[in-house]
Amino acid sequence: MSIKQGRMNDRIHQILSQLLLREISDPRLQDITVTEVSLDPELMYAKVYVSAMGDESRKDVVMKALGRAQGFLRREVGKRIRLRNTPELHFHWDHTLQNANRINQIISSLEIPDEVPDDD
Repeated sequence: MSIKQGRMNDRIHQILSQLLLREISDPRLQDITVTEVSLDPELMYAKVYVSAMGDESRKDVVMKALGRAQGFLRREVGKRIRLRNTPELHFHWDHTLQNANRINQIISSLEIPDEVPDDD
């Protein structure tokens, strides 16, 4: 990843987070977190990963609402960054929290015997 690509990832992440927090009035997009932004090397497409604070049941509703708000979000990103072309935003659901919870449950369910002291 180039330095410019990394900076643009961070900047778009910041802009989208602010937009979702302060400027989007759609109640379906309340408590949505942008977890990661990943631009392609040409800076034309951005994968935007979002999560609903551990509420996996809202996935379909949130993704549909983001699809409807995609044009507004892209236009606002374009106004706030200096690029020749504003990247096309592709929203994806972030399963990281769900996977982490599943791993924690598996670890919690393990029966680990107490450590036996060595007789030296």
